[in-house]
Amino acid sequence: METNQATDILATNLNTDEYEMVYEKPKTLVDVAMHYCPGCAHSLVHKLIMEVVEEMDIQEQTIGVAPVGCSVFAYDYMNIDMQEAAHGRACAVATAIRRLMPDKYVFTYQGDGDLAAIGIGETIHAINRGENFLIVFMNNAVYGMTSGQMAPTTLPNMWSTTTPCGRDTSFYGEPIKVSELISQLPGAIYVTRQVVNSANGVRRTKKALQNAFKYQKTHKGTCFVEVIGNCPSNWKMTPVECSDFIDDEMIKAYPLGDVKVPK
Repeated sequence: METNQATDILATNLNTDEYEMVYEKPKTLVDVAMHYCPGCAHSLVHKLIMEVVEEMDIQEQTIGVAPVGCSVFAYDYMNIDMQEAAHGRACAVATAIRRLMPDKYVFTYQGDGDLAAIGIGETIHAINRGENFLIVFMNNAVYGMTSGQMAPTTLPNMWSTTTPCGRDTSFYGEPIKVSELISQLPGAIYVTRQVVNSANGVRRTKKALQNAFKYQKTHKGTCFVEVIGNCPSNWKMTPVECSDFIDDEMIKAYPLGDVKVPK
């Protein structure tokens, strides 16, 4: 069959009423191709956040804060007001934005190296004060952008570029379970840990994000959504192998589910 004829047939079929739209990219995402590594969880979580913003019809009222790291690219893709923060300082910047504009929905989007290492001070103190914004915490157990060094969340015996023999907990200490840590603070009203390596996990993560945005309107404190993700490039695994590693290792160390919910 000639190419033009095949194209005409395809176009004719696509114009029939036999097809039903089952999914459409949210208008809150910029219409550009994402350049994250193949299989990376960041693009999927971007999509989920923007779906929630669109469905809640709060695009004009939402402000995101992204610091240094792979998360810094968020403002290239999220069609909302975005503010870049210095490495680890997203919670400090979000605090200022939320206090100056208390009617806005504000969220930070941070990786584990950023939030749990250089930014742990800002994180803990903002949550302890009960600042009224959402923290989206991407936990892939390594520093992603800067070649895969050990992060505070790197698993025991896990390989990284700075632990080529695996993380020795007798030397480096145990991984920090950030959700459990910050859930003890009185300013945290909603703390949950989810995953996006399965269809059910994606649905639960989206529901958690919906809850967190809605809780902002109660003005009762900080919401914290931890998402277990992957880093195929720095884990030196295929996306499928990454998914298995999450199921077999990551979730054992970081159990899924709600850690703290509003009373």
